[in-house]
Amino acid sequence: MADVLAIVNIGQLATLAGPARPRVGEELRELGLIPNAALLVWNGRIAAAGTYAELRSSIPPEATVIDAEGRAVTPGFVDAHTHLVFAGNRAAEFEQRIAGATYQQIAAAGGGILRTVALTRAASEDELLVAARRHRDWMLRAGTTTIEAKSGYGLDQATELRLLRVLARLDEEGPVAIVPTLLAAHTVPPEFAGRREEYVRWIVGELIPEVAAAGLARFCDAFCDDHAFTVEETRMVLAAARRHGMRLRVHAEQFRPGTGAALAAELGAATADHLETVTEETLRQLRTAGVQPVLLPGSVFALGRRNYPPARTMVELGLAIVLATDFNPGSSPIASMPFVLSLACIEMGLSPAEALMAATINAAWSLDLGNRVGSLETGKQADFLIHEFSDYRELAYFIAAPARPRVFAGGKEVTR
Repeated sequence: MADVLAIVNIGQLATLAGPARPRVGEELRELGLIPNAALLVWNGRIAAAGTYAELRSSIPPEATVIDAEGRAVTPGFVDAHTHLVFAGNRAAEFEQRIAGATYQQIAAAGGGILRTVALTRAASEDELLVAARRHRDWMLRAGTTTIEAKSGYGLDQATELRLLRVLARLDEEGPVAIVPTLLAAHTVPPEFAGRREEYVRWIVGELIPEVAAAGLARFCDAFCDDHAFTVEETRMVLAAARRHGMRLRVHAEQFRPGTGAALAAELGAATADHLETVTEETLRQLRTAGVQPVLLPGSVFALGRRNYPPARTMVELGLAIVLATDFNPGSSPIASMPFVLSLACIEMGLSPAEALMAATINAAWSLDLGNRVGSLETGKQADFLIHEFSDYRELAYFIAAPARPRVFAGGKEVTR
């Protein structure tokens, strides 16, 4: 017998139904809103979405019926850029930045990523799983049902593989889907100080083939910036990953233009992430190559900076923007997608509809999951949220509200 779920008395249903591709331009505002709606789920997948009047006769007597009490229903959030697994924290550096130290100064003094690397290397796989599960649960309670998660706090063979195994265990246990990304090209570890070329050769010649053979990462990422890796070093890493069947993502142009975004276009990467300093010329290259910009306003906010990515220019140029948290222990200790939506609207000029689209269906497409999650269309996985309000705009409007949506993953309620 089919497992049938009917959500009724939905005041506003945002289906995000539309073309089977990332949304651009005016499409970013077309949320497929249905008032007085119902949602039918069969065996964990969307069977129908429409008005209650249209679907009432289709609800079988054996269905489990949930009353949404006139509230809004949206897809679950898809967080397409996170650093989910790490040990410890960098609260002391948070205090240093408040006192005036910059991200670069902290890193030069031995803090930053390398501080987290030291703590993470010292942690066992089970300890890292406990920490990652805690971070995952923060995101889940705020409505995130799919998470892209990177390695990058190991920077040696044993720890990078340990981080990726933790992600595989977390994905297997559910209920949140985890998309793993290899980010060994995060920074140069201390044991390779003065031997950058050797470290890059190790990633290219040993680590990438091993990770690919084990099927531990779907994507490969690299941090291309002044204090990380050069464009040529990044090209070597990503070209090797592509040869081994991985899709590509790039941390690019966070602190200076000319650091990686054009390379993302050249290599046909799925995404170019950050882009705080990107130029319009480079944005045109990304559009031509079909690269999706992943915008991370949380990291700008948490670092106390003001140069948010030029989101409005991106929309006007026809780029399929994505929003993500960049959750990490240093530059963006932010787990809440609703807070990111608020920042995107207030600081980058996106409308609430554009922000929601960028945090769901466009994010799903950036992970090659757009045919499976990100919108509430027939045949897709039933990942959805019953919110505490009746208008989707309240997601961004009530800033940092302690909202607790009812979260469903694969048609099962997972937060009660």
